[in-house]
Parts: sequence; structure tokens; C-alpha cells
Amino acid sequence: MSSTLKRLALILFAIAAGFGLAQFSARHAAAPSWWPDRERDKQARYFKEVLQLVKENYVGDAPADYATLTRSALDGMVSQLDPHSAFMLAEEYRETEEEMTNAFTGVGIQVEQRDNQVVIVAPIPGTPAERAGVRRNDRLTKIDGQPLATPTLDATIKLVRGEPGSLVTLTVFRPSSGKTIDYPLHREKIRLESVRYTAMHPGHIGYLQITQFSERTGEEFETALEGLEKEDLRALVIDLRNNPGGLLDAAIEVCDQFFNKDELIVYTQGRTPESRENHYARGGHRPRTYPVAILVNGGTASAAEIVSGAMRDTKRAIIVGEKSFGKGSVQSVIELQNGEGLKLTTARYYTPSGVTIHEKGILPQVEIEVSPDDEARLRSQQSRVEFGPEPGDDLKPITDVQLAAAEEVLTGVLAAKGK
Repeated sequence: MSSTLKRLALILFAIAAGFGLAQFSARHAAAPSWWPDRERDKQARYFKEVLQLVKENYVGDAPADYATLTRSALDGMVSQLDPHSAFMLAEEYRETEEEMTNAFTGVGIQVEQRDNQVVIVAPIPGTPAERAGVRRNDRLTKIDGQPLATPTLDATIKLVRGEPGSLVTLTVFRPSSGKTIDYPLHREKIRLESVRYTAMHPGHIGYLQITQFSERTGEEFETALEGLEKEDLRALVIDLRNNPGGLLDAAIEVCDQFFNKDELIVYTQGRTPESRENHYARGGHRPRTYPVAILVNGGTASAAEIVSGAMRDTKRAIIVGEKSFGKGSVQSVIELQNGEGLKLTTARYYTPSGVTIHEKGILPQVEIEVSPDDEARLRSQQSRVEFGPEPGDDLKPITDVQLAAAEEVLTGVLAAKGK
């Protein structure tokens, strides 16, 4: 073989060897996407064996078909992860989608699972539950007389919901009084305005309440804010007490009214470093430099804590009230086959300074506690302003000490600025 042919053969061999090494490297680099996961496959085979045994041998009243067994297994698997993750049947998934648009049928309670109990985070203002007197921190023990022995959030919500006008009786235990109370409630189509009770208080201090964060919250908040600004707004109180949260985008839109363009509002962090997702302000509004106070309490959760944390971290607001709930995890809602869905905890929220909200909450700079009895009276007092007094209502007005403290702080800030 001539030297030229030898060189050509060596070049071809090198090319072939290089191609082979590249393919080997590519296969190993891509292994997680297609390489067999032996442990997963082992457990899947084990599940299949048990599924087959149950299907072929179980004798009982309930059917043991593959579809029912599989969905029961999925429900059990996901619900064991944490109180916020859930496998949803088609009807439940549809109801979740409705909630995101701020419209659903029920009695108007936001619930959370703690220590194997279903706890009412907050009754939604203007709903049957609030009008009847259901309170934050009440423990839901029975629905229509049936005890909640091993409750899950999704199962409980399904029992509470139903056709508009139908009756459901909630039995709650109230830790503050040690009493058990029955509340017969008629279900209603709950159509919520998330920004309510907008008013201008003395000293040109504006007040507004955000009840939860939905698709329309950002738009409603901007409209309310611009309305107050036309009345010569000089300071603002944002009331997030008993706000159970909602959509992340809505919280960002509220903060966006005060943040500069491209300024970090919040970030989420999943399992891996590359899963971090930063959420920045979009800007586009006029500068807002007036002082802000935000009211929070134990019913302030999730998206409401994002707003409080972001505004506090960047020194745009003073937080007044009580420590917030501490629900700082992100649930992704994923559509599955046949209209079913999966709600899965996939990340946690962090304030701009890198502080996690989860199980820690937001600590107020001005801490003022309100008793459950006074809180209930204040909520009734606020409802009477909107809906009018109820027959035989002789309750005397009481002072909202948290709101009064917030206004006092803002008045002091304005005085220091010479306004």
C-alpha cells in the first residue's frame, strides 16, 4: 500500500473512530431521557402485579376495574406528597380552572390541611360562609352530619360544593371558644371581585382590600389605584388580611404598579439550580413614591405573602398586623388524559432578598394582634357597610386597631416628609 493510501486509510479510521466516540458520548449524555430506569420499571412491574391480583380476586360491593383502581392509586400516591398536591378527576380539574377565573359554586371558604384537620384559612367576603359567621381558624369537623374521619382537601371541597341553591351544613369546632357550631348554608354561584372596599380616609390616606389573587386582580387593582390617585392620594393602605392567595401572575401585576422596569419581584426555585425562574417588573406606569402600609394576619397566604414580601424587601411598604400563614410553595396544574389533571408542588417562592416564605410567613414590622372575636366583629362591621345591617343587628362599632396603626404610621411618614 502506498504512503498516500495509508494516510487516507488512517484519516478514514480516525473519522470513523471519532464518529463512534461522539455517538457513544451522545448516548450517555442523553441517557436520562431514554436509558432504562431500572428502579422505576421494577416498581411499575410490582404495581402491575398487585393491580392484577386485586382485579382478579377482590370480592366486594365496589367495582375493582382497572380504571377505578388506577385512579385510586394515583390519588393516593399524589396526596401523600403534601397537602397541596392532588390528582384531579375531570370534574375537579374543571372546578380548579373555574377558580382561576374567580367564579365557582360553593359557600365561600378557603381551606387548608394542618395536622390531619381541615382548617378554614378565611371565609371569602360577601359569601354565605362569611354572612353566617364562619371564622378564620375554625376546624371543619362534619359536612351534612358526616364526620371527616380522614379528610383530604380535594374530597372536602367536593362535598362542600354542589348545585346553586342547595343546602349544605358545615359543622366546625372553634378553638378560641371550645364550641362546636353547625352552619346550614345555601350554596351560591360565587363571582368574586378581588379588589373591594376602596375608600379615601382622612389625611388623603387611601384604603383598599384585595380578597384574593385571580385573573382580574391586576386590572382591578390598577383601576382602583388610579381612582384614588385622582382624589389626591398621598399614602395607601393595602389590606391583605385573610387573603388566601391565588395566581402568581396576579401578585406580580400588583407589585408591578410600584416597581421599576426589570426589577426583581419574586423568584421560584424547583429541584435543580437551573429550574430557578425570575419574575421581573414590566414597568410602563408613572412613578409611585407615596408611602404604603400592608395589613397582614394569619389568613394572609401564598400570593398575598409574595406581595407583602416583595414590597417589604424593597422598602416600598411597612407591614402591619400579625405573622402571615407561611404558604410559599408553587403548584403547577397539569392537564392529563380525559380531562383529568394533576396539581403538583414543583417549586417554592423566594422574596427578592432570597428569603423563603414557606412555613415561615411574613413578619410584620408593626406587630398588633386582634382577638378572633374582634376580628369576626370587624368583618361583620365591614359587611354591614357593603350589604347593610341585618334585622335586629345592634352591634356597636369597634375600632380596627391594625388599620388605625397603619394609618398612624403613614401619617408620621407624611409629616416627616413635610406633606
